[in-house]
Amino acid sequence: MKEDKIFLDTNVIVYAYDAFAGKNHETAMKIMEGLWRSGLGIVSTQVLQEFFVVVTSKRNNLLDTRTAKEIVSDLLKWNIIVNDGNSILDAIEIQQKHKYSFWDSMIIESAIRGGASILLSEDLSDGQIIEGLKIKNPFLGH
Repeated sequence: MKEDKIFLDTNVIVYAYDAFAGKNHETAMKIMEGLWRSGLGIVSTQVLQEFFVVVTSKRNNLLDTRTAKEIVSDLLKWNIIVNDGNSILDAIEIQQKHKYSFWDSMIIESAIRGGASILLSEDLSDGQIIEGLKIKNPFLGH
């Protein structure tokens, strides 16, 4: 039986490193640990960039730059989707059809491009299916 590839939105990874996020932290840690074991995790260059900016920003101050860089380096061992011109055009199509922001559409497009069957995000419509990709909010129902 083929296991599902799972694409993580930035918020899931941020929660995994935010010890003050309570149940969201616990849930995100379990997700990350499971994906490290299975090797089925997918992220995009956009997700890695957003993660670094969020955790090192003065407002959040979750991680120092060196630690955040090490985490990004580790995550580069996963399946990484690199955005290109075609992915931008495809994201625009998703934006027009599904009314998501452009940046959320880029996340969705990257998950589709990476062959994920599931996209974990708290920011998108839980249960929606776009081109065979199911969006799930892993933080619902704590």
